[in-house]
Amino acid sequence: MNAHDLLQSVFGYPRFRGEQAAIVSHLAAGGDALVLMPTGGGKSLCYQIPALMRPGTGVVVSPLIALMHDQVAALRELGIPAAYLNSSLSAAEARAVERAFLAGELKLLYVAPERLLTERFLDLMTRACLALFAIDEAHCVAQWGHDFRPEYLGLNVLHERFPGVPRIALTATADALTRQEIVERLDLKAARVFAASFDRPNIRYRIEEKMDGRRQLLGFLREHPGEAGIVYCGSRRKVETVAAWLSDAGLPALPYHAGMDAETRRQHQDRFQREDGLIMVATIAFGMGIDKPDVRFVAHLDLPRSVEGYYQETGRAGRDGLPAEAWMLWGAGDLAAQRRFIDTSEAEAAFKRVAHAKLDALLALVETAGCRRQALLAYFGEASPPCGNCDNCLAPPRLWDATEPARKALSAVYRTGQRFGAGHVIDVLLGRETDKVRAWGHQRLSVFGIGGELDERRWRGLLRQLLLRGMLATDHEAHGGLKLTEAARPLLRGEETFMLREAAERPQRTRDARRAPASPASGAEALFERLRAWRRQLANDKGVPAYVILHDSTLRAIAEQRPDSLAALAAIPGMGARKLEAYAAAILEVIEGVTPPA
Repeated sequence: MNAHDLLQSVFGYPRFRGEQAAIVSHLAAGGDALVLMPTGGGKSLCYQIPALMRPGTGVVVSPLIALMHDQVAALRELGIPAAYLNSSLSAAEARAVERAFLAGELKLLYVAPERLLTERFLDLMTRACLALFAIDEAHCVAQWGHDFRPEYLGLNVLHERFPGVPRIALTATADALTRQEIVERLDLKAARVFAASFDRPNIRYRIEEKMDGRRQLLGFLREHPGEAGIVYCGSRRKVETVAAWLSDAGLPALPYHAGMDAETRRQHQDRFQREDGLIMVATIAFGMGIDKPDVRFVAHLDLPRSVEGYYQETGRAGRDGLPAEAWMLWGAGDLAAQRRFIDTSEAEAAFKRVAHAKLDALLALVETAGCRRQALLAYFGEASPPCGNCDNCLAPPRLWDATEPARKALSAVYRTGQRFGAGHVIDVLLGRETDKVRAWGHQRLSVFGIGGELDERRWRGLLRQLLLRGMLATDHEAHGGLKLTEAARPLLRGEETFMLREAAERPQRTRDARRAPASPASGAEALFERLRAWRRQLANDKGVPAYVILHDSTLRAIAEQRPDSLAALAAIPGMGARKLEAYAAAILEVIEGVTPPA
C-alpha cells in the first residue's frame, strides 16, 4: 500500500500537509532526515507511515513514559501493532514485547533512550528486522538547550551500529545553534533537512507587564471558562500556592512539579490528559509528552528562560488547530532572578554567555512594539508579515522615534571593533572611563559619551531590539561580541526610522477584542457536546485519553456536517477505516438523537 492510501485508509486524512509527503517518501526510500516542524504539524505521521511501508519495526526513541503510552494507545486504536518498552512494564510484560519485536509482529516500538543504549537492547536490535529509527524531541541532544538530556548524546551509536537503517530526528524547537548541535551529535551530516514554518497561526500571543499577577491571571482565566489550560510558574512553591488559590476560587486546578512524588505527578498528568476543563499549574517539569490536543491556553506567570522554551511551552496550546492563546506576565524582578540564576550557576563561561544572549532575545520579544508573531518567527530565521492577531497588532502600543539613538548604538559597535558585548558598548556611549575602556583606548573614540540622552536600562533595551530586528548579531564564538549585519545599512544611511515602545502602562484588553472560536451553525454546538460526552464515556471505559478515540476537530466537523450515512461519515478527516468500523454506528446514533436545526 502506498503512502497516500495508508494516510486515507488507516489515519483517515484525505491529503498530506506541507512537507509531510516529501518526508515520508524520503524516509521510506531509505534516506536520513532532520525534521523541524511545529507542534501540531503532524510530525508523528512522518515516521509512522514509512514504518508501515518498510519491512520490519520502526524503533521510536521517546523521552517520556506518558507520551509512549498515549501514542501506542492511539496506534492500537488505528489497528497498528505497536508497543513500548519502559519501566512501567513488569519483567514478564517486557519479555513478551521483546519476543513480539524479534518475531516481527510489531510495526512500531517506542523505547526510552536509556533503555535503547543498554548493550542488551542494542544486541536485541541486531537480531530484529529494523524498518527505521525515529528520534523524537531531538532538541534534547543540545547541551545549551532548554530540555537537555545527557542520554541523548549516546544516540549516534545508531548510525555506527546500524548504518543501513534510515534515521529521522524530529523537533518542534530549534534555533540555528540547536540545529547545528543536532546534526553534529546525532551524526546527521548527510541527512536531508526539512524545515516547515514555525508559525502557529491559531495561537494568539499576549504579553503584559506584571502589576497584580493573581488579579491579572484570574481575569485571563475568566476568558476561558471550562477550558483546559496550563499555567507555568517559575518555582515549585509558587506552583503549590497558585494551584491552591485557584482551587479556592472555584477553578479546577492541579499542581505539578519535580518535587512531588512520582505517583502524584502521574495521577495529575493522567487526569489532565483524560478530563475536560482542568487547569494544570506547573513548572517546566510538565513539558514534553503533553499530547492533549484541546489545550486552549498556556499562561506564564513568570518569564521563561529563552525564546525556545517559550515557543515549546506555548506550543502545547491548540494542537488541534483551533483558536488558542499564549498569555504571559513579566516583570523586572523576573529578569533579575533569571540573570542571578545564570551568574551563580557552576556552568562554564561560554554557557553563561549563550544563556544571557538567549534571555536577552526573549526580553526583546517582550519589549517589541511590533508584531509578536513576526518577532518570534524571526528568531528562528523565518520572515513573515504582521499577523494581525497578537496584542501588539490588535492594540498597537505608543511609540517613540529612536532612530538617532539606534544609529549611535550601531556606530559605537562599529567604532569599538565589533568585538565587545552590550555592557562595554554602553559604557562607551555613556562616557564611562572604565579600566576596559582605557585599556582599549576607547575614551578617545568619536562615539565616546555621545549617548547621554538614555540611561543604561534604555540603552540595553534598544540594543536588544537591534538584535531582534537583525541589525546586530551576537558572535558566540568571539565571547558574545556584537557585530553589524547588512540589515543595519539602511538605518545608518538615514533611509529607515527606528521606533520603540513607550515605557507606559498598557490598558487591559477586553474579552471582546479576543478572537472567538468560529461560531458553529445553529444546533451544531449541542451535537458537539453530545459527541464529546459519548467520547468521554468510551475513553473512560477503555482507560485512554479522550483524544485517542477521536480529536475535537473531528467531532466538531461531524457536528457541523451532520453526516447521515457511513459514506458521508467516512469523508470526515480523522475517520479512518478502523475508526469507522469501531464507532460509525454509535456516532450516527448520537447524531440521530440530536434534533437538527430548523
